[in-house]
Amino acid sequence: MTQIPFDDEAWKQLPALLDHLPNPVRIHLWADKDGTVDENHALNLVSLLSDNFSTVEFQLFPRRSNYSFYPVFGVMGVEEDRTIDYGIRIIGLPIGYQMTSLITAIQSAAFKGMTSEALSRIQLAKLEKDIALELITDGEDEMGPVMAQIIFNFAVISPFIKSYLIMGNSFQDAYVRYSINYLPHVVINERYHVEGAATEGELLEDIAKCLKSA
Repeated sequence: MTQIPFDDEAWKQLPALLDHLPNPVRIHLWADKDGTVDENHALNLVSLLSDNFSTVEFQLFPRRSNYSFYPVFGVMGVEEDRTIDYGIRIIGLPIGYQMTSLITAIQSAAFKGMTSEALSRIQLAKLEKDIALELITDGEDEMGPVMAQIIFNFAVISPFIKSYLIMGNSFQDAYVRYSINYLPHVVINERYHVEGAATEGELLEDIAKCLKSA
């Protein structure tokens, strides 16, 4: 029997969140099925979602030379069976509160970012420079899913934005690299830091400041 990586209450809520998505979602999982414990748990997780929800499918891919940590989840859109890469990535096995962030990523891709505020979508449509948003969080970070929803929606809305959720409890190097003391923590283009939770408007302002200072 496949082990369910959700608690009973969360598992009961998933049909309401995933059964009636407006568009299907395809999860690409980069992992070695004979690799680490986390990679095996990741494969179990995406298999479980795919087996139980017709709106979610997955494909397993071997490790890539340009990824330093595994597993890596890529949450993609699907149009006429064509994979649409919105630039949404989750690096590391989502646990605790970040299981919600995985569901949020699926919803962002399925709703094509339409759960984002209208003003945010208007402002993002004007973006013409590449932006990388790295959200460092962990399983105990209650505000992590809030920031995840924002950055994942931004990635779907703008082709210039790539958004990464990094599970810091698995990859302590991220804390050292960015001198992080408080979560959630967003790093814009590897140099501009946003500590703590922010609104969509605040994060857009921070992106603008980062671009101006470039």
